[in-house]
Amino acid sequence: MTTQDHSIAEARERLLAERAQVQSELEQLRARLETKGDYGLGEGDPMIYQWELNLALAERAEQHLAEIEQALEQLQLGVYGRCERCGKPIEPERLAVLSHTTVCSQCAQRRR
Repeated sequence: MTTQDHSIAEARERLLAERAQVQSELEQLRARLETKGDYGLGEGDPMIYQWELNLALAERAEQHLAEIEQALEQLQLGVYGRCERCGKPIEPERLAVLSHTTVCSQCAQRRR
């Protein structure tokens, strides 16, 4: 197994583990959202605040899951680790921290 094959295998393992973790978190958040509560106090009610927070967290988890799926698809296509903006390789340090990223550090800075 070459170094590149090893790196790809490690990336796949990281992405699959991350996907499992996010799926688990998303299931928990969805279960909390389905729980019926007494929201009778209206605006400022802590129960409403918690429900809205869980909704926002679930939406972010769904987005994160989509990013992970995209990275896994890029692995399948053999283009994982290439910036989708400039085409240059994404820094290995960046991929080690954000395994689902699709842009290099320079392009990420420009996007802000």
